[in-house]
Amino acid sequence: MRLIIMGPPGAGKGTVAPGVCKATGCKHISTGDMFRNNIKNQTALGQEAQTYIQKGQLVPDELTIRMVRQTLLEDCKGDQFLLDGFPRNVSQAEALDGFFAGQERGLDAVILLVVPDEQIISRLSGRMVCPDCGESYNVNSRRPAKEGICDACGGKLVVREDDREETVKSRLDVYHSQSEPLADYYDRKGLLLKIDGSQSPEAVTQSVADALRGL
Repeated sequence: MRLIIMGPPGAGKGTVAPGVCKATGCKHISTGDMFRNNIKNQTALGQEAQTYIQKGQLVPDELTIRMVRQTLLEDCKGDQFLLDGFPRNVSQAEALDGFFAGQERGLDAVILLVVPDEQIISRLSGRMVCPDCGESYNVNSRRPAKEGICDACGGKLVVREDDREETVKSRLDVYHSQSEPLADYYDRKGLLLKIDGSQSPEAVTQSVADALRGL
């Protein structure tokens, strides 16, 4: 299947994605991991992206789109994927449609995790991440086995600046302004599957699997 998972920051996209991929046979393609890998391996695209990141600037859509296209072609031959973190706006969605142009089919579904803002703020204000491997933990729901240490790689966990309450509220404002039109875009195409993301990760994963089974 060709899938997208979207939702507000802290909705649990990265948490439920592995279970969804296991159920569907899709490869999880996280744009966060994609950027980290390209920068770490000093690819041409990674070096280009790093020039913007080092200046504290957003990576332009055009560069992000090129990186996604390359990843889709190289990692999964353009098929059987779950995109997490892309597209973020209608312009990127239209570019993704262009990637499918001339192919027999496009996307199969777009999964939207719906979570109230107040719950997002509560979730993210307790979040800790590993800067080395990207694994995420939470003081309220998913603590590491050893305080402050990543279970996956042993890295030291940090609280990101953008997970502080005021920053989270600003991120939600950006999400609502950019991503809600994106949800409408896919809803008009008949691709949008709305899932209650306020459930436990296990319940969300099962809800997604059930919804996809009905396609």
